[in-house]
Amino acid sequence: MSLIKNLPFEWLVGIRYTRAGKRSGRNSFISFISLISMAGIALGVAALIVVLSVMNGFQKEVRDRMLSVLAHIEVFDASGSMRDWQAVAKQTFQNKEVLGAAPYVAAQAMMTREDNVRGVLVRGVLPEEEPKVSDVAKQIKQGSFSSLKPGEFNIVLGGELARGLRVGIGDKVTLIAPQGQVTPAGVLPRLKQFTVGGIFEAGHYEFDSSLAFIQIQDAETLFRLDAPTGVRLRIRDMLQAPQVTQQLANTLTGDLYLRDWSQQNSNWFAAVKTEKRMMFIILTLIIAVAAFNLVSTLVMTVTDKQADIAILRTLGASPASIMKIFVIQGALVGLIGTAIGVGLGVAVALNIDVVVPAIERAFHVQFLPKSIYVISELPSDLIWSDVYTIGGVAVVLAFLATLYPSWSAARVKPAEALRYE
Repeated sequence: MSLIKNLPFEWLVGIRYTRAGKRSGRNSFISFISLISMAGIALGVAALIVVLSVMNGFQKEVRDRMLSVLAHIEVFDASGSMRDWQAVAKQTFQNKEVLGAAPYVAAQAMMTREDNVRGVLVRGVLPEEEPKVSDVAKQIKQGSFSSLKPGEFNIVLGGELARGLRVGIGDKVTLIAPQGQVTPAGVLPRLKQFTVGGIFEAGHYEFDSSLAFIQIQDAETLFRLDAPTGVRLRIRDMLQAPQVTQQLANTLTGDLYLRDWSQQNSNWFAAVKTEKRMMFIILTLIIAVAAFNLVSTLVMTVTDKQADIAILRTLGASPASIMKIFVIQGALVGLIGTAIGVGLGVAVALNIDVVVPAIERAFHVQFLPKSIYVISELPSDLIWSDVYTIGGVAVVLAFLATLYPSWSAARVKPAEALRYE
C-alpha cells in the first residue's frame, strides 16, 4: 500500500478509475464493460496460444513421422551412381553435426499382386546401416527388417501399401522396373518377383502407402546400376539441416548434389506456415474486438468524469497528465487481461493431454477418431516465442485503444465541463 501511495497522482487516479465507485450505478456499469473488455482480451490471448500450440504440435508430429523414414540430408552424384560412397561418407563425418551415414538406391517402379497394381518408391538399403539414418527398423509391425538379404529378393512394405495389395508376410509381389530391355520382340519391361519379409508403419500415409525397401544389391540388380544412388545422412539437430547442407556443399569434393529434408517437402511446410500465419491473423481479430470494447469503455469513462477532469485542470493538472490518467487506465485493463490470457493459454497448452480427454469424457465425443485419423491424441508444442509475440500484440492493441479517448479527455475545457455542475 505504501508503494501505491508513493505513485504519481496520474497512476493513483488511473488505478482508481479501473474499479467501480461505491455509490455510482453508472460507474458500476462502466466497470462491468471494462471487465468484459479484460475478459475478451484474456480469452483472445488464451485461444491464440492454445491454437498455435496445437498447430505446432501437429507440425512437429508429422515432421517427426516424416523424418523417421526420410534422411535429414541426401548426397547424390550427378552421374546417378556413387561408386565410392564410403569415401563420401567419410568426408561428411568431418562435419561434427553428422551422426550417421548410409548408402541407398532410390527408384520408382510398379508393384503388382494379382489384379492390384500400385506405383511405389523403391529404396535399396543396407539393413545393418539403415538404422544410422532412419527409424524404419523400429517401425516394423510384422516380419523383420533383417530379412533383406542380398540375393534373396525380399521386400519390406508400408502398412497401407500391403493392405492395398492384400498381402502379408511370405506373399509374393512383382516389381516392374520402368527401364525396359530390348529383345527381338521389342522393348519389354523388367520384372522381378519379391517375397514380403516385413511390414512397417511410419504413421504417415504418404510413406505407408507408397514406400518399399529392398536390399541394396537387389536394387542394383533390378535397376541395372553399378553403385548406390548416394548417401543419406543424419545430423545432430534436424532443424539445422539447411545450414549443415550448405557447409557440406562447401567441403565435399566431386560433382555432388545435396538436398535436405525441408527441400523434399517444401510445399507441405509452406502450406503449414501459411495456415499458421492466417490463423494468427484471424484470432488476433478477437483481441482487436476486445480492444474496441476498451475504446468504448474509456469514452464512457471520459464522458462520466468530465467534472473530475475539469477540477483536476483547475488544480493545475496539464492536458498531458489528464491523457496519462486514461492511458494508464486502459493499459492496466490490457495488461491484466493479457496476463490472465497468457496464464490460461499456457496452462491449457501444457496440459492439453489432460484437458481434451476430460472434455471428451464429459461430453461423450471424440475429436480425433482412431478409425479416421492416424493421430488419435491432440498434440501440443508450446513455443515461448509465440507466447511473447501474442502477449506483445495484445498489449500494443490495448495501448493503441487508449489513445483517442485519452486525447479526447485532454481536450476537455474546465469552464464548459463545470457550467452545469
